[in-house]
Amino acid sequence: MYNKPLFLFTFLLLTTSIQPFAQTPDQTPFGIIRTPLGEILLELDQRTPQHRESFIKLAEAGYWDSLSFNRVIPNFVAQGGCPDTPEGFTDPEYLLEPEFHPELTHVYGALGAGRDDNPGKLSARCQFYIVQNRNGLHRLDGNYTVFGKVIKGMDIVDRIVQVSRDESDQPLSPITLDIDIIYLSKDELNRLIER
Repeated sequence: MYNKPLFLFTFLLLTTSIQPFAQTPDQTPFGIIRTPLGEILLELDQRTPQHRESFIKLAEAGYWDSLSFNRVIPNFVAQGGCPDTPEGFTDPEYLLEPEFHPELTHVYGALGAGRDDNPGKLSARCQFYIVQNRNGLHRLDGNYTVFGKVIKGMDIVDRIVQVSRDESDQPLSPITLDIDIIYLSKDELNRLIER
């Protein structure tokens, strides 16, 4: 087990108006992924409300906090959450209708929802990935829902995909996840990004 970075607590002390789980009218939810290699800050897109709400609910419930980045491939993606299973994802509680949007594409840093090969292109709520290919992965557009993007920490994603991995692209040393939702105003977000 690793020691969690003091990033959030330090930031909260410096900006005393922020409450980690209480939202004020001028604040927006952002995802923060803490890993042994560093932190990744995510913007969750409002044009994909089901995926955004699902990510927030699972993060606030601590769903991913015992899981890891289970599939990492250089020039492709860092994928986290529940691993793929031979039978696919069959629990309707963990499936979401696709929310494709023409302006949300698989660019470098895009946050997408994983899925199996189901014909309806339903997303698995428990699985997400971050595009690490600097040219993007536009062959995935219209097949997998993009519901956000990394706004700070792509250097961490770049490091994650370079770790030693086995034949199924699983890291040999687990890259554990601790995912939370933080609520920030525009000014608070700008201060955080500039740090």
